[in-house]
Amino acid sequence: MKIAIVSYSFTGNNDKFAASLASELPATHIRITTQKPFAMKSIVLDMIFSRTPKVHPHPDSLQQYDLILFVAPVWMGNVASPVRAYLHALQSKRQAYGLLSISGGADGENPKLMAELLKRTGASPAIVLDQHIKDYITLDSPPTRQDTSAYKISDTDAVRLSENAIKEIKKLIAPV
Repeated sequence: MKIAIVSYSFTGNNDKFAASLASELPATHIRITTQKPFAMKSIVLDMIFSRTPKVHPHPDSLQQYDLILFVAPVWMGNVASPVRAYLHALQSKRQAYGLLSISGGADGENPKLMAELLKRTGASPAIVLDQHIKDYITLDSPPTRQDTSAYKISDTDAVRLSENAIKEIKKLIAPV
């Protein structure tokens, strides 16, 4: 099975997670880049107006893969806007896909994430694993958005995230 790990990361955390995951699986790691650099204002406007930025590589470059695993943050309860072009492309391709994420989590779970993935692709994901930075921070009080936004995952964190993800991925790709 040919697997692509397609990552977008604003802070570097999801790219580190994706690189660790790709090294543990027989998978190709593809990094998404945006045509213009992102700022927090762009992120908020993309989420409010459901905008999709121009990205590289082109989503059609993923046709050769049997399973596409997106590794990207969740912003305001939705998948990061640079991933949207790829999700839209899946509507006509009907490839198996999943979303793996490490995002803040200071505001709790992301209950509308599954519905958004289904709406954008027309198909249910094979896997969704939404892991949170708040679970990696040890503070005397619950972490805030500021705390989780500033946190950079360590190599050890990336391995732990990958191990959690690989347990779930192996259920998908194990021979029947």
